[in-house]
Amino acid sequence: IHEAIDGGLTAEAAVQKVMDDTRARMGLVVDPYLSERVYDLEDLGNRLLQHLSGEISAATADELPDNVVLLARNMGPAELLDYETSRVRALVLEEGSPTAHVAIVARALNIPVIGMVKGVLSQIDPLDPVIVDGENAQIFVRPGDDIQQIAIATMDLRQRRRAEFAAMRDIPAITRDKVRISLNLNAGLLMDLQSLLESGADGVGLYRTEIPFMVRSGFPGVEAQTELYANVLDRAAGKTVSFRTLDIGGDKQLPYFREYIDQNPAMGWRSIRVGLDRPGMLRQQLRAMIRAVAGRELSVMFPMIAEVAEFEAAKHLLDIELARAHARGEALPGRLRIGAMMEVPGLMWQLDALLPLVDFLSVGSNDLFQFMFASDRGNPRVADRYDVLAPGLLKLLQTLVERCDN
Repeated sequence: IHEAIDGGLTAEAAVQKVMDDTRARMGLVVDPYLSERVYDLEDLGNRLLQHLSGEISAATADELPDNVVLLARNMGPAELLDYETSRVRALVLEEGSPTAHVAIVARALNIPVIGMVKGVLSQIDPLDPVIVDGENAQIFVRPGDDIQQIAIATMDLRQRRRAEFAAMRDIPAITRDKVRISLNLNAGLLMDLQSLLESGADGVGLYRTEIPFMVRSGFPGVEAQTELYANVLDRAAGKTVSFRTLDIGGDKQLPYFREYIDQNPAMGWRSIRVGLDRPGMLRQQLRAMIRAVAGRELSVMFPMIAEVAEFEAAKHLLDIELARAHARGEALPGRLRIGAMMEVPGLMWQLDALLPLVDFLSVGSNDLFQFMFASDRGNPRVADRYDVLAPGLLKLLQTLVERCDN
């Protein structure tokens, strides 16, 4: 950028030139994970241009219409949160995948997302009326009255179905052969906890602790994490919340923590491997969880365990933090549940050694499926190359349940 300015360009033009050059170079990268990192660089460049032009202020409620569909080539999660999200009805991207950071945050905000829509910015003008059907990945541009009426009818039907589901929420989840099923939801932001009460779920089976880390500009300290986890437990109103420790790396990069680029990120330095190699990070998170529960139940699980030794090492760090809290006179969890994520198929052959050590196992279906079928779930070319009801997968789950029951 400095060289471009010295060559006679304005600061804004220099930033744009570097962005264009970077996109051209990154377009030559074969690896899809590395090539998608250009989106992070463009997010940085766009925000720099906003600073230079004096247009950094977020879009407030007064500046946005009541119903907004955002169209973009791509977008970072922080950029999405610049908008008054209560008025955003959908997000349409020319690039990006369902597992992109912004898609994760948008879904948590109940905003439908459609990605990989080539040429959408050139085919839709600002303020054009559009209808976005996120369930079927369809966009209707400048729809006629008949399409609008169908869309309205469909939304009304969906609202009635939600009302019917709400009326059923207190009915016990029991199968026809009289087996009681515990229904839990996944969450990653505080706003997700509203669904816990509305749905009547038994608890939060997976709280993704990494999402609040992803939308921050810096790594949160123990106090910030303690406040976050305490708020989660308060909003759960006594229902069990299973916290997953940081599952970063792979397709979930922290913008301020990029020490290493993997050639094969899905099977590289990520999840519990990062936590064990950077024990200070993991210990801070466990310390915050212990303080947040303040005598209540603590349910914590470690992601992507591939070896029993990894679980033992993570549990050892938790034991250190429990002893530290006891020595400082802090309240210990009234009940402690420690679990592991079943995401690596090779762990199936280590159950004899693992099961006596854990209180529960949680199946991480996304990673388990992609490893079983050798299909990168973040790559749109192969993400749909397996069947979630494949006999081999069902047999694995059946075997796992039987082993845990015994």
